[in-house]
Amino acid sequence: MVFHMLGKYRTIRRVVINDFNSDLVCTYSVVRDSPEALIEVLSKFQAEYRDCCSEEKRKEYYLQKRGVYNRRKATAVETAALFIFLNRTCFNGLYRVNSKGLYNVPFGRAANPLICDAETLRADSVLLQNVEIIQGDFEGVYDHIKGTAFVYLDPPYRPLPKTPSFTAYSKNGFNDAQQKRLAEFCRKLDKDGHLWLQSNSDPANTDPDDKFFDDLYRGFDIQRVSASRMINSKADGRGKITELAIRNYRG
Repeated sequence: MVFHMLGKYRTIRRVVINDFNSDLVCTYSVVRDSPEALIEVLSKFQAEYRDCCSEEKRKEYYLQKRGVYNRRKATAVETAALFIFLNRTCFNGLYRVNSKGLYNVPFGRAANPLICDAETLRADSVLLQNVEIIQGDFEGVYDHIKGTAFVYLDPPYRPLPKTPSFTAYSKNGFNDAQQKRLAEFCRKLDKDGHLWLQSNSDPANTDPDDKFFDDLYRGFDIQRVSASRMINSKADGRGKITELAIRNYRG
């Protein structure tokens, strides 16, 4: 969303992006501030990965880098490179951690992924030059709002009933209590005159009687939009579903 808006609307005066995941925030900061150093490390990872002569060797390389990432002793540039490498070579581009905060997504079996997209990284760096990048809980963003703002919220999706749960974006999780706290935050934004848009899962895909978000955001505009499901271990579970676009404005 931020890259779409920065690329389309050149008159935006101020942008703040926030995430709870410190490594994602680190990655955005490195892309903005040190793209060439990042490209150098990613190019090395890409060459070494592609030199692996079998799937078994690629898996060994992936697990070795996952171990380095989980030891948390890398520099900012190395952390960003590892974050991107794991995203490009893991199962379905998934990010998931266990209760200890360790990244535990399995190998994705990709033989020739694009690990270093230098052109895109340089373009993204240009777009991010005047963006303030912060890390923390979503409620902390409120202190950074100046004047009237548009706020886009993309929380860890509520798991669909009868499907695998991949909500462990952080070791603390993001459960229904957190979803309700987010709804209160959205009401606060609305009361103070800010526009907001949120993306989330649609429970009706698997349980038509589950009205969790319809009830939680009663009075706001809720649209169901078509999306492709990619994060599913079963091929027949991937395809078109609906997701929710919830907002406090129309048009």
